[in-house]
Amino acid sequence: MSDATATTSFRNRLADWLETPTVRVSIIGVIVFNAIILGMETSPAIMDSYGPLIVTLDHACLTIFVIEIALKLIAHSFRFFRSGWNLFDFAIVGIALVPGAQGLSVLRAMRILRVLRVISVAPRLRRVVEGFVTALPGMGSVFLLMSIIFYIGAVMATKLFGASFPDWFGSIGASLYTLFQIMTLESWSMGIVRPVLEVYAYAWVFFVPFIMVTTFAVVNLLVGLIVNSMQDAHAEESNAATDAYRDEVLERLKAIEDKLKSGA
Repeated sequence: MSDATATTSFRNRLADWLETPTVRVSIIGVIVFNAIILGMETSPAIMDSYGPLIVTLDHACLTIFVIEIALKLIAHSFRFFRSGWNLFDFAIVGIALVPGAQGLSVLRAMRILRVLRVISVAPRLRRVVEGFVTALPGMGSVFLLMSIIFYIGAVMATKLFGASFPDWFGSIGASLYTLFQIMTLESWSMGIVRPVLEVYAYAWVFFVPFIMVTTFAVVNLLVGLIVNSMQDAHAEESNAATDAYRDEVLERLKAIEDKLKSGA
């Protein structure tokens, strides 16, 4: 066996080992444990009592992540960077290795992003993200529609209610923010609409259709797009698994047929 063949065989075995359920579950466990550790670092009382131990455990988790990335680089070589999820893992882990990361509060805070690695490790979570990304083109059209509705509503609200309620509708920017709050149904009735109705009795003619269109129609349309994309992603994954199983069965049947022919 040549050196190149031995190296390829070693990389293939290493790649298969990294994808085993045991390794995946172990990495997820380290990610969750690291998330707990990073949360404990926010407590002054805990840090005063167990600070050195917590810092050591955090460094141990980071070391495991670095070793995992290094093993994946060895197993996949330059093919490692062809996967978006591998690039995601590489960037998340790399943030903690930036010089000065322990001195800058922003970079220290970004260490919690390591928890996001559970998305790339867990297939079900990864499917959710892939479905969301697939839905982005369709969501762009919905966001454009919503922007048009918000702009029209903000101009109308500013002209109708700005004089009496300058804090909420005094400018188009203030109106956009207020309408966004109304869309989320956060204190929209007692906090905004009812005080406006006391001055402008006809204001319900504006607010009720706006809520119906934005909250119940457009937002549900976004949810529908995401759910549909997730179903499509799941269907593609199921089809790929079925095709792989079929190819494996055909290969085994062909091997059996070849043995029978050679025996005859």
